[in-house]
Amino acid sequence: MTLRTLAAALLLPLLWPTLPAIAATGTDAPPVPEEWAEVEEQARGQTVYWNAWGGDATTNRYIGWVAERLEERHGVEVVHVKLDDTAAAVSRVIAEKSAGNVDEGAIDLVWINGENFAAMKRHDLLFGPFARRLPNFALTAPEENPEVLTDFTLPTEGYESPWGKAQLTFYHDAERVPTPPGDMAALLDWAKANPGRFTYPLVPDFLGSTFLKQALIELAEDPAVLADPAGEHDVATVTAPLWDYLDALHPHLWRQGRHFPTSGPELKQLMGDGELALAFTFNPSEPAAAVAAHQLSPDTRSYVLDGGTLGNVHFVAIPFNARHKAGAMVLANYLLSPEAQARKQDIDVWGDPTVLDMDRLSPEQREAFATAEDNPARLPPEALGKLLPEPHPSWMEALEAAWLERYARN
Repeated sequence: MTLRTLAAALLLPLLWPTLPAIAATGTDAPPVPEEWAEVEEQARGQTVYWNAWGGDATTNRYIGWVAERLEERHGVEVVHVKLDDTAAAVSRVIAEKSAGNVDEGAIDLVWINGENFAAMKRHDLLFGPFARRLPNFALTAPEENPEVLTDFTLPTEGYESPWGKAQLTFYHDAERVPTPPGDMAALLDWAKANPGRFTYPLVPDFLGSTFLKQALIELAEDPAVLADPAGEHDVATVTAPLWDYLDALHPHLWRQGRHFPTSGPELKQLMGDGELALAFTFNPSEPAAAVAAHQLSPDTRSYVLDGGTLGNVHFVAIPFNARHKAGAMVLANYLLSPEAQARKQDIDVWGDPTVLDMDRLSPEQREAFATAEDNPARLPPEALGKLLPEPHPSWMEALEAAWLERYARN
């Protein structure tokens, strides 16, 4: 919690204007070449330290596969620095900048979005803009898919490169829950009728915080205010319906709301063990992938709430003082390749949805994304259209701080 507290303190002032584009390179670091072939040549022999969440074995295996491809094809070594919380990476770059380290940073690439991107942008901690320099970025068709250009309402301005999509997806054991709740009010009624069969991850775990935002969007008197910075509104008044709701919900959760699973993988394990009958994930393909891997019951089914669920794109970014910027760019570009995106979307590998626009791919490349329809746990494709936009990142900070004050146990 120490690193999280430090990062939170630095993230509080989230009301800022959009920053100008600044190519932040260290004083002694070699400049990144303009020509892509020269970028690849400079990257050869570099070791890229990729700071990325390490809490899921499936994700970790995929990152390991990416590392093998980069070594084979570009002579770039990739070291996965596993994080429990991305805020730790933000704190490290802040500390390096404070110490005057402008070109020997320990982090070359970071998996990031939302509040952490906002913090790094606020503190001038990002290298770029670089995204449009990546040859494969064009395959996202950014003009037709503006979600790859915005992170929690903030323009990325080329300081992040997209590499996956997410949408809050509920899943249930259809044998035990033939008709799952379709909104937050129905969820409360269901939890009261089925005590101990539902819960959410411990805040500030990202999935737990996402549940808070989903509930607030449904419960707030005027959810449109969530697109504004929280400081422009009376936060206590806007969020009051959420706390009333959680006060009513918690006694009926798993372990009466006195303990919470620490992460999404632990939540999934509770479903697999039969302790829960209803859960959720931020990866629409995860339930189907877990059924295929015999981690969840074959009776598992996926759905989104009647009014839609939160969704976003997740990104990678390069710190301003990264030692190996060329290698980081080559890695970011490979993550956008049809090969890497198709493998990532495969439910037998990870199941993370692609950010590529299929119209930009050849017929042969599109074929690699074809999915089998014989897994009934898979979320129907039309459900992905029920997408709700993320609130401004300052609301996530406000919700996490208030939740910890109200519900954290010593």
